[in-house]
Amino acid sequence: MASESVVNFTSAVFRRKSDTVNISIQESGELFTIPRKALEFLAHILSIMAEGKAISLIPSESEVSTQQAADMLNVSRPHIVKLLEQGVIPFKKAGSHRRILLEDLMKYAGQQDKTRKQNLKFLAEQAQDLNLGYE
Repeated sequence: MASESVVNFTSAVFRRKSDTVNISIQESGELFTIPRKALEFLAHILSIMAEGKAISLIPSESEVSTQQAADMLNVSRPHIVKLLEQGVIPFKKAGSHRRILLEDLMKYAGQQDKTRKQNLKFLAEQAQDLNLGYE
């Protein structure tokens, strides 16, 4: 169902230019207004569902465990612990357990993505400069 509706829904959402969108529920006739950003978010959720992927929503002020952080970044838990102990990602302790603010984890992930893209761009430029057969 998500894959059937995602194309029409997404095109309708991104055609709109105002900050708010009026929504009408066909069955009840109710009419209400929501922020355009909320509709864009719903379009993103639909596209993820259309790909058959699971989605979870976590409030940004939430704290995650080292295992949850490792799962989110696709790395091992010991690697996360090492990053925490080196001070790369801030954390706090609750008893003997380390807790990481989701906001801090996402900031680290964003920095890693930016670094990764810069490094890939550099490597691609080097390959071009050295005529390594990439066109």
